[in-house]
Amino acid sequence: MALQARQELFCLEYIKDGNATQAAIRAGYKPKYAGTNADKLLKNTNIRARIDELMAEVQQEKIADAEEVLRYLTSVIRGEATEEVAVGTPIGTEIITKHIGGREQVKAAELLAKRYGLLTENVKLSGGLPVQIVDDMEDSGDGGG
Repeated sequence: MALQARQELFCLEYIKDGNATQAAIRAGYKPKYAGTNADKLLKNTNIRARIDELMAEVQQEKIADAEEVLRYLTSVIRGEATEEVAVGTPIGTEIITKHIGGREQVKAAELLAKRYGLLTENVKLSGGLPVQIVDDMEDSGDGGG
């Protein structure tokens, strides 16, 4: 079932801060009844489903995916990434933009190399040698085991 325009707006406003009363007011509900309306809106299964859907979209946008991480690490290695640094000057502090330095480039290269299995130090042992167990303990004769 499709939501009404004001219900959709409530959902969009609610995901901003999680405050149902304020979301209801911003969506156009009268402030006098916003608390009551907000409670009813949150109990509506269609509205709850839409809020959950919007929250999932927000989470996907906020969290970097694997490709984005790999692209960033590559840009660090190539010296393309920059960072803002506070630098003390005779007249105060100044924010400058500089390329990310050598240590960070090495760390990024290391992380990418690990990702692609370039730093493996595993030694594979393989062979068709049979396992043979030999019991060469002498019997002490005391009957104990």
